[in-house]
Amino acid sequence: MTFRFDISARDGRARSGTIHTPRGDIRTPAFMPVGTAATVKAMMPESVRETGADILLGNTYHLMLRPTAERIADLGGLHKFMNWNRPILTDSGGFQVMSLASLRKMSEEGVRFASHIDGSRHMLSPERSMEIQRLLGSDIVMSFDECTPFPADEKVARASMELSMRWAARSRAAFGYRPGHALFGIQQGSVYRDQRAESAEKLRGIGFDGYAIGGLAVGEGQEVMFEVLDYAPPQLPDDKPRYLMGVGKPDDIVGAVQRGVDMFDCVLPSRSGRTGQGWTARGPVNLRNARHRDDPRPLEEGCTCPACRNYSRAYLHHVIKADEIIGSMLLTWHNLAYYQRLMQGLRDAIVQGSLDRFAASFHARRAEGDIDPI
Repeated sequence: MTFRFDISARDGRARSGTIHTPRGDIRTPAFMPVGTAATVKAMMPESVRETGADILLGNTYHLMLRPTAERIADLGGLHKFMNWNRPILTDSGGFQVMSLASLRKMSEEGVRFASHIDGSRHMLSPERSMEIQRLLGSDIVMSFDECTPFPADEKVARASMELSMRWAARSRAAFGYRPGHALFGIQQGSVYRDQRAESAEKLRGIGFDGYAIGGLAVGEGQEVMFEVLDYAPPQLPDDKPRYLMGVGKPDDIVGAVQRGVDMFDCVLPSRSGRTGQGWTARGPVNLRNARHRDDPRPLEEGCTCPACRNYSRAYLHHVIKADEIIGSMLLTWHNLAYYQRLMQGLRDAIVQGSLDRFAASFHARRAEGDIDPI
C-alpha cells in the first residue's frame, strides 16, 4: 500500500480527509502527540491511542543521541521499540540542533554540533537526517531544514530559505524510493510573502508527498502567524497534506484549520499536564490554584477521560501539589483527550459545512472562562 491523501470534505479553505499509510489511516485535521524520546511523557502508548490519536511524532535529534538510531534499528525499529504500531512522523532534527545543541557550526554541508547530553560531537546533514529517519522506520519523514529565527530581516530570511531549499533537494535525493513511506518538504521564508511563494515553488519542483509550513510558532505571535497563514497554505499543492509545525494552542489550531492546514503537533498538552494545567472547552485551568482544594466536581463536565470520570478537582489539586506522578498521568491523559476531541469536532464541522459556527461557539465558550468556584 502506498501513501495517499484523500480529501473528503471542504468548508471554505478548510479540508477534512484521510491520509492512508500501510500502518493505518490518519484522519485530518490531525493532532500528533509528541513522543520526543520514543515516549509521550507520562502516558502508555495504548493510552495515547485511547485518546483518539492516529499518529505520533518522534524526534530525530534526541533519538540519534540516545539510544541512537542504529540501536533502535537493531531492536526492530521505532514502532516495535516504543510499542506503537500506528504511523509515526519524525522531524528532521534541525530545530533541536539550533535550539539545544552547543558549539554548533553551520555550513553548506550541514550542522556540526556538540550534544547537550554529554558534549560528544556530531554532524547532521540532509543525508544523515534521512539515514537516521530510515533507521527509525518513520512513516513520514521530514526534510532537513534550517528553522529561520524570528525576527529576521529579509536578507537573513532569504539566505536561510535558500539554504533550506538546497537541503530539501538533497533530502529528496537521499530519501530515494521507499514505497509506503512519505517525505515532506518544509516551506520557509519567515514572514515575507514573496519568499514563501518562492520556497513553495522550489518545493513543488523537487516534489514531495506532503508539505509543512515551517518557521512559525517561534515567537511571532498569533496575529502575525495568522497573517502568514492567510497566504502560505494556498501556495502549497492543494492535493497534498499541509502540516503546520509546532502548533499549538487550541485557538491557534482552530484558526489554522480555517486557513487550510491539515496536521499539527505540539508539546503543550503533555507539558501542561506535567505542570498542573488542564485544557478544557472553557480554557486552561490551573489545578495548583487553592480554589480547587475542596472542589468535588470533575475537571471538565462531560469528559470521559479517567481524570474526569474517576477523580475530583480536589484530588487532582492534591496530587499535583504533592508532586505525585499520578497527577502528571491524569492531566496529560485529559489534555490529549481534549485535543483529540477538538480535532474530531473540527472534522465533523467541516463535513457538515458548519466550521464558522463551530469556531464561533469555540471562542464563545473560552470567553466564559472556567466554572465558578463552589
